[in-house]
Amino acid sequence: MPIFDQKHIMILPLNIPAHPTFTDEELVAFCVANPELMVERDEHGQLHITMTPTFILSSSNNSELIAEIVFWNRKYKAGKVIESSGGFFLEDKSMRVPDVAWIQIDRWNALSKAEKRSFPSMAPDFVIELQSETDSLAELKLKMVKWISNGVRLAWLVCPDSQTTYIYEPGKPQLAMHFEETLSGGEVLINFSTRLSDILEY
Repeated sequence: MPIFDQKHIMILPLNIPAHPTFTDEELVAFCVANPELMVERDEHGQLHITMTPTFILSSSNNSELIAEIVFWNRKYKAGKVIESSGGFFLEDKSMRVPDVAWIQIDRWNALSKAEKRSFPSMAPDFVIELQSETDSLAELKLKMVKWISNGVRLAWLVCPDSQTTYIYEPGKPQLAMHFEETLSGGEVLINFSTRLSDILEY
């Protein structure tokens, strides 16, 4: 059944009777045929579709986050930055779409042209999920755990309302940092740092 959040935005879990689950190829075809929809697939094969555009404050903040990673990446040429419509097939059979992703350059270069023109079967090295006005914090935290369990090496959950970033790394406890504190890219985004209070509006 549809889920309506506190802002009355609909997120629709979709079941298609003729197809209990899509193959990866069928899912790609479905996404290509419905470019206006933001589609993800969970590890159980259920599609989750967002049927509304992003509010402009969240869109602006996401652009700022992408820009921070892009500016750093242009300086060091360390990899490739993926914006908020790039999907990834993960080891648990899900297909997930982060708000920002980054792939280390050697892993990017190892992808074929066909993989780059689709959703590659890989986990990014780094992801950011930005909590919007319509997102459940509990669901986003669960999603972050799944990113890490599928091979992401560093993940940030950015929550403007509480001015908090939750940091996830394999084998480490979740860490919470205030926007006034300086975030480091650690061993994944080498020489990267930012203070979100300087770039985000909330």
